[in-house]
Amino acid sequence: MPSVTGFFHGGITVLEMERSLRFYRDGLGLELLFDRELNGPYLPVVLDLPFTSIRAAYLVIPGGGYVELLEYRGIERLPATARPCDPGGGHLCLYVDDVGGMHDRLAAMGYRSRSGRVVDITEGPNAGARSCYMADPDGYWVELFQKKPGA
Repeated sequence: MPSVTGFFHGGITVLEMERSLRFYRDGLGLELLFDRELNGPYLPVVLDLPFTSIRAAYLVIPGGGYVELLEYRGIERLPATARPCDPGGGHLCLYVDDVGGMHDRLAAMGYRSRSGRVVDITEGPNAGARSCYMADPDGYWVELFQKKPGA
């Protein structure tokens, strides 16, 4: 039986690459692995969309995997905003070592969080951890999660 063997990347479609790189690279501090134009003839076929090219940036997630930012070109693009509870919505969760400091840095850069502050997790398997959800420039939610002490 076929099986999952690992994690490669999570893709996020963006409106303007430079604006998104400011959040993911400059705000979150993720290392940019590459930023390039993708225009292979297989892409419109595999995605079943009539675009001309994609600007793609890969940012390294410490511990394994990448965040893939995609800016489609030559096609009409519509925003796909959703609340975390809406079907089809999604989020990316990143471990951070200082969620308060990361929240404050991103807030100072003009980004908003759902709760307006870091929240202490008070029950369940993650009791003692801390978390917040930050919106990237296109409204995609990124959860910042600081593990409980000793975890």
